[in-house]
Amino acid sequence: MFKAFIEPFRQPRPALDPESLRSGSGRKPKARAKNWSGTLGRIWSYLARRKVKLSLVLLMVLASSGLALLGPYMVGVAVDQFIAGEATSSSWITFLLGLTAVYVLFSLTSWLQNIWMIEIAQETVFRMRYDLFSHLHKLPIPFFGKRQQGEIMSRVTNDIENVSSTLNSSAIQIFSSVLTLLGTLGVMLWLSPLLTLLTFIVVPLMALGMRWITRRTGPLFKERQRNLGELNGYIEETLSGQRIIKAFSQEERVIRGFEERNMRIRISAFWAQTISGFIPKLMNGLNNLSFAIVAGIGGILAIQGSVTVGVIIIFVEYARQFTRPLNDLANQWNTLLSAIAGAERVFEVLDEDEEAKDEGAAIALDKMEGNVRFDNVSFGYDEGRDILRGISFQAKPGEMIALVGPTGAGKTTLIQLLSRFYDPTSGVIIVDGHPMTSIRRDNLRSHMAFVLQDSFLFQGTIRENIRFGRLDATDEEVEAASKLANAHSFIMRMKDGYDRVLQADGSGISQGQKQLLAIARAILADPSILVLDEATSSIDTVTEIKIQEGLERLMQGRTSFVIAHRLNTIRQADRILVLKDGRLLEQGSHDELLKQGGFYSELYHSQLRKKAQ
Repeated sequence: MFKAFIEPFRQPRPALDPESLRSGSGRKPKARAKNWSGTLGRIWSYLARRKVKLSLVLLMVLASSGLALLGPYMVGVAVDQFIAGEATSSSWITFLLGLTAVYVLFSLTSWLQNIWMIEIAQETVFRMRYDLFSHLHKLPIPFFGKRQQGEIMSRVTNDIENVSSTLNSSAIQIFSSVLTLLGTLGVMLWLSPLLTLLTFIVVPLMALGMRWITRRTGPLFKERQRNLGELNGYIEETLSGQRIIKAFSQEERVIRGFEERNMRIRISAFWAQTISGFIPKLMNGLNNLSFAIVAGIGGILAIQGSVTVGVIIIFVEYARQFTRPLNDLANQWNTLLSAIAGAERVFEVLDEDEEAKDEGAAIALDKMEGNVRFDNVSFGYDEGRDILRGISFQAKPGEMIALVGPTGAGKTTLIQLLSRFYDPTSGVIIVDGHPMTSIRRDNLRSHMAFVLQDSFLFQGTIRENIRFGRLDATDEEVEAASKLANAHSFIMRMKDGYDRVLQADGSGISQGQKQLLAIARAILADPSILVLDEATSSIDTVTEIKIQEGLERLMQGRTSFVIAHRLNTIRQADRILVLKDGRLLEQGSHDELLKQGGFYSELYHSQLRKKAQ
């Protein structure tokens, strides 16, 4: 542990390679999301959309910086007039009124620039968050399969919030500090080049100190953001799996896993904040050194008559104003580093390739018959490792096709290809006489519906969840679909009926009721192709009968693909495809396959024997 804490002082940690988060995707990220200038340039592209208001903010920053320089100059001039005996009552009144006006205007311009910049910052972050969320819905399924949901959520929330905090609090201060530095330097050179040179003695020390610190804090802030994303992913995963954790009494192991990830955040955040905290201390020390040098040597020059006392007063104040912007920049440095690290992670996702575009000549089918043919189709998630090999079969319109086989045979993968979440590595899938790749994805999926083993329900009313199948459906159509699915009766027994609000993932209703709502949703969609993935598994006998009746109504006149492990549920299938190790071993009706006495027959009789036992 001590070694982990002391490591940042010994040598800078290497910058985090975002590619490691891609879990072996094999595609190199675009360089613009991995360098400061590229990241800042992309943030600027968002800010630049509000050019008019941003110009007003910069104008206010310029005005406030000028007024900040004018105040000390007026004080120095007044002191010289007083020493020279040129000050009068009227000149003092004019001076006080002028100085009051300067600081009132300074406060007004500072207030306006802050208000306008907050508005710009919120609009910028709103657009970034919208772009990121909308881009997530354009990414292919494999992207989500290789990342934790919580880690992705961290980019949408924590990382963008870091950018928001910096734009709100730091952007104005950075602009103001830069302008103040330039203005102060110009006036100081005009008043006394010698004293200006003395002021600059501390600048090389500042530069060396900043360089030493930033080389260590940059990687630490990136590591902190990465660790935070991993922790969010772990929290989301464990909260979703609470039943399994408690069922297997693994609470202590989960807590230890959380402690390890939490400790990594603690270490990286501790050193990031601690080392960056040296910056204001360094600046304050060098600021005091600069003040002592200017005051001491300036006093000697004033005694010799080289400069006036008023110039010394102006220079002492300007020396502080010269180092104060550097101090402000130093204080904002850790916030800026954190924002850049967060922005890099956001742009990293935005740089991910979207789901492959449809071909230029892709068509949209007004009606789909449901004629599906697989012609020598092979596919593998990883190059060189095929999950499916040379699959060929045809499903005629209205047929029920059952997919059976041991776990890992490729049943779900075949459905993934049919849904075009993936494209075959070789071979072709024909739908109604058209290669699937020539049909627009959204159009293809609009003619399909899914009833899965774990039906997902969104937070909202029962009516809204059923209407998800077809958003323009009327209330009467929703209820008609529910009656066909055998869901109407249990819905009406619930408080508020169709207006009953379900929590996330449908908590509060049984698994069987979820399945009935999913069937109603599929009936409402009126698909041409239907996919059923273990839709009746883990359901009690009475509910299974209701679900089976709803499924039979749903499958009428539609091409259906049914994945089932319980073979007695698919005896009425028009054709059964028997898969093993990614190959199609057998196909035919239930009776035909039993007569063949092959692998299907073995599976079927094995299940009968287990049931008899």
